[in-house]
Amino acid sequence: MRLFLDTANIDEIRDLAWLIDGVTTNPTLVAKEKRPFEKVIEEICELVDGPVSAEVTALDADGMVAQARPLAALHKNVVIKVPMTEDGMKAVQVLTAAGIRTNVTLVFSANQALLAAKCGASFVSPFVGRVDDVGGGGMDLVAEILETLQNYAFGTEVIVASVRHPRHVLEAALLGAEIATVPYTVVKQMFRHPL
Repeated sequence: MRLFLDTANIDEIRDLAWLIDGVTTNPTLVAKEKRPFEKVIEEICELVDGPVSAEVTALDADGMVAQARPLAALHKNVVIKVPMTEDGMKAVQVLTAAGIRTNVTLVFSANQALLAAKCGASFVSPFVGRVDDVGGGGMDLVAEILETLQNYAFGTEVIVASVRHPRHVLEAALLGAEIATVPYTVVKQMFRHPL
C-alpha cells in the first residue's frame, strides 16, 4: 500500500518525505500557504518522488483542460485533480488522450468511480470520512469500488481520501486499496500506541 500525504504544507512534507509515496493537495490547502499555487506545487514535486495532485478550479470541461495543461507541464509528477462531475469526466477524457494523468476527486459512489475509470482516470478518490459523516459506510464504499474496478482492466487506482483517523488507514489496507492519502496528524498518530 502506498501512503500519500494530504497537505500542501512544505514543512509537513519535508518531515515525512522519507516515508510517503506522493502528495494530494487542493486549492484550500495551497491557499493556507500564502504563496503562488504553481510555486507550492513545484516545491512539493522537488521533495517527493511520486504523484502530486494539483486541482483545477474551473467548472466547465474546457476551462478544466485549459487550467490542467500548464499545471501538468510544471513537473512530470503532477497529476491533475478533477471533480466528479459530467464536465469533469469530459475533461478527464481529453487529458487522458493527451497523456496527462488525472485524479477524480469527490467520489461518493461506486457508480461514480466506474464512470471515472471508464473515462480514463488514473486515480479515483472516494471520500470515506465525508460518507461516514452523513451516516454512510465509507469503507463499504471503498470495498464496492475495489470490487467493481477489479472486474475490468481499467488500470485506475483507488486513493482512499478524507481519512480521519488511523483506523481508516488500516481498513483501507485490509481491503487492498492501492493508496491512502492521509493528513499529517493521522500519519503521526499511526506511529503511536498506548502500550
